[in-house]
Amino acid sequence: MTFAFISSHVALDFAGTMGRWSTEQVDLLDAPERLALWCEAAGVVDDRPEVGQEDLEQARALRAAVYRLARASGEDSADDRRLLNAVAAVAPVRLRLSDGGAAIRTGDVDAVLSTVARAAIELLTGPDRENVRECGYETCTRLYVDHSARRSRRWCDMKTCGNRAKAQSFRKRHANA
Repeated sequence: MTFAFISSHVALDFAGTMGRWSTEQVDLLDAPERLALWCEAAGVVDDRPEVGQEDLEQARALRAAVYRLARASGEDSADDRRLLNAVAAVAPVRLRLSDGGAAIRTGDVDAVLSTVARAAIELLTGPDRENVRECGYETCTRLYVDHSARRSRRWCDMKTCGNRAKAQSFRKRHANA
């Protein structure tokens, strides 16, 4: 399975590596190598870091905490906040400017997770907090930041969930006709 970067925020894309949180979960981080691939694919670092099983377990715990905190409407868990703060306390990914003018992002898996945790804290405490939505498709639990003009976006991605929802609605309307 490939990763989807459709949430308009790195922390929510990270939380989105677990599909269908409330039903038959689909874990895209099913092995340490997959976490290393996500780190690079998400653009958090330029080269895949080395990832062990313990790192994967910490990443999964962070992912769950980010999801619960972003989804919460005023109620959150002290344990989730503690975990988020502890992971964010580690030095983040190092960013520097190359001689050619390109950004170079380096760091180990702890730095990547710290960067994700810091991004989550900024999201949860910033103006976009009010724009975090959950996909409206019945089996999708993906979170995203709604940047639409009227803040009326209903699906995480129009190409997948939006298309499925519209097709399902069309079939229902024509089945009744």
